[in-house]
Amino acid sequence: MSPYMLGLRLEGRRVLVVGGGRVAQRRVPALLEAGARVTLVSPSVTPALDDLITDGRVHWERRPYQVGDCDGAWLVQACTDDRAVNTAIAAEAEAKRVWCVRADDRDASAAWTPASGRVGEIGVAVTAGGDPRRAAGIRDEIVDALRDGTVDARRNRTKPVGVALVGGGPGDPGLITVRGRQLLAQADVVIADRLAPRALLDELPPDVELIDAAKIPYGRYLAQEKINELLVEHARKGKFVVRLKGGDSFVFGRGGEEMLACARAGIPVTVVPGITSAVAVPAAAGVPVTHRGVSQEFHVISVHVPPGDPQSTVDWPALARSQGTLVLLMAVERIPIVADTLLQNGRSPETPVMVVQDGTLPTQRAVSATLDTVAERVTAAGIRPPAIVVVGEVVRVGQEIEMVRAERIP
Repeated sequence: MSPYMLGLRLEGRRVLVVGGGRVAQRRVPALLEAGARVTLVSPSVTPALDDLITDGRVHWERRPYQVGDCDGAWLVQACTDDRAVNTAIAAEAEAKRVWCVRADDRDASAAWTPASGRVGEIGVAVTAGGDPRRAAGIRDEIVDALRDGTVDARRNRTKPVGVALVGGGPGDPGLITVRGRQLLAQADVVIADRLAPRALLDELPPDVELIDAAKIPYGRYLAQEKINELLVEHARKGKFVVRLKGGDSFVFGRGGEEMLACARAGIPVTVVPGITSAVAVPAAAGVPVTHRGVSQEFHVISVHVPPGDPQSTVDWPALARSQGTLVLLMAVERIPIVADTLLQNGRSPETPVMVVQDGTLPTQRAVSATLDTVAERVTAAGIRPPAIVVVGEVVRVGQEIEMVRAERIP
């Protein structure tokens, strides 16, 4: 007979787990997450279970199972490695009309523990006829589909409201966070930047309104004030709006301005941090922004306002004196004046520099130079935005890594 599927709400209810090995180690955290009061009966436990006991989250009876342990339990998990003990536990539970899960014998078990997963408020549980490996495989496929929006998660009674500021990561669509992808799959309106992961936009259902908020350097430009108005306007109509942009919304992404605009209009805002390109792109090119004994600090600078401009708030002389790594965003068009400014304020002409275009994308390419040659090299290579400029000795570390890999990895 097929089992009758049921979700148990265990908050505040006593659950008995007998056995302190790896099976119990897997099952106890899920019971705790459901709010159960877990009593663990076993002469010994794994280190992971011992941590939960030490934290006071699990009550441990340090002894073998004995008749009467099932008293007062709403659910029993028989997880010992002794078949006879598990049989005795199941018999007591049956006599007292308590559901019991046997870890050693699915056919003799009154209940099965499903392979479970959660994506936001959606819980998934799969039994697969009591075959745990098959159930886990199916569970993983369903959870992955929910996370990436392949399975439609938009039709539900508890749909998100307001605006979500979602950082889409450095460009590769696989580098957006799980939470960001979940909310994108539930959007009614998506307002996307030029640097947002474009491949994700192709996966949106046809009824999702897509608004292009691209800000092209020296080209077409949608004013930030207009973007703020669109966020508020669509949210007030009861639509769930996702503001999708590259990197992280709060790292030169003007997310703070958008959050203020929504707050002033009384619109609820969800913030989903993204992987900033300032760290991800150098990493994708094999360059760590910090390295022990080389650099214990790094500075992220936006060069949309060049050195010497009255609107600039950057202390370029201090950066030139610093021994830390400089990560420059929006700097390609202004690399000659940036390099000259750093040189004039004391940075060595031999300071290594790497410029990475289209970081994390299939079209990624990088140019290595020194501070006194980088402007010429960038021009000769035809490097165009979006690109990240890394200045500092960590570039040599990246070059060393590449040399070792070339020698050791076929």
